[in-house]
Amino acid sequence: MALPVALTFLIDLLALLGIFAIISLSLNIEFGYTGIPNFGKLLAVAGGAFFVGAVPGRILAYVYNALDNLDYIRDTNLVMTNINRILSTDVLSSITLLILSLLGAAFIGAILGFIASYPAIRLREDYLAITLLAMAEILVMIGRNYEDLIGGTRGVAIPDPFRWVGGEWRFVAATCTILVVLLLILFYVESISRSPLGRTLRAIRDDEISAEVFGKDVVKIRMKVLMVGSSIAAVGGALSAFLSGSVVAAGFTRVTHTFWPWVMVIIGGAANNFGVLLGSALFVTLRKVITFYKDVFKPFLPFDVVWLEYLLLGIILIIVLIYRPEGIIPEKPSRTLSRRELDQIMRELKLKTAK
Repeated sequence: MALPVALTFLIDLLALLGIFAIISLSLNIEFGYTGIPNFGKLLAVAGGAFFVGAVPGRILAYVYNALDNLDYIRDTNLVMTNINRILSTDVLSSITLLILSLLGAAFIGAILGFIASYPAIRLREDYLAITLLAMAEILVMIGRNYEDLIGGTRGVAIPDPFRWVGGEWRFVAATCTILVVLLLILFYVESISRSPLGRTLRAIRDDEISAEVFGKDVVKIRMKVLMVGSSIAAVGGALSAFLSGSVVAAGFTRVTHTFWPWVMVIIGGAANNFGVLLGSALFVTLRKVITFYKDVFKPFLPFDVVWLEYLLLGIILIIVLIYRPEGIIPEKPSRTLSRRELDQIMRELKLKTAK
């Protein structure tokens, strides 16, 4: 049964929102809370997607004997047809594939975060940003030119863990999975921000020297933050690959997977996870509406409708920076204790003072 157009639009919107919100939350940990100018976010996102394109399919091809004298890269569509035929009737294997692939992508993201941070974390912020940006471009160039990894410029098909759902409901299942992962990551990131570690990250961001004076190993903490942020971003890249069903190196660019998340964080409010969600929702919804209704806008524009989204997004970003430089929902101080605990302490202090 075909899904209504409005429902299809909403499902596609929520899927994109979930993926970009995950990537933006990872950037919020690095930049919003710790002050690391990670302009190499593409590195982790592409790394997670490249892992999904390179590893799970090859493993399943040998497990299911799906190669049958076929080349994994050259005959990728035929190989994946054989694999997906089995996955379509094996729900347990499909779910296991999804979970292990996401965990593997997170592990690869952590490794890439460590590799990127090790030589660069001691650099000044401007040099650090340039170094991370360069490392991301290097990985994408490897993906484009080393065909044995993910098929070079042609790309590679990947196993579909949602094939067992069938039909257009496959996209519903994929979207629900993305949203569940987003909620888990949001809970994790919000827990960090409200913990003593979150206050340590803010201290490093606001005054690195003062944090060192109080015995904090700033370099080590920043390296760990980059590893955690990269793990989360890699999960977003893996989910993006599973949603599309293939991995093509050309689909991962610094504009889409580095600069767009930066815009989302700035618009929503750095160091505020719910602000980042709002910024992601505004950005993705605006782009989706313009893309979906481009034929409606075309008669009223003196230029190609393709440029409308860039124009509107630029205007929105300028307005936010002028009137709300801290974002639509700015950072709020996190309480060490709950309000009830604070009230109890105040009552006890008043009783002691009265005596």
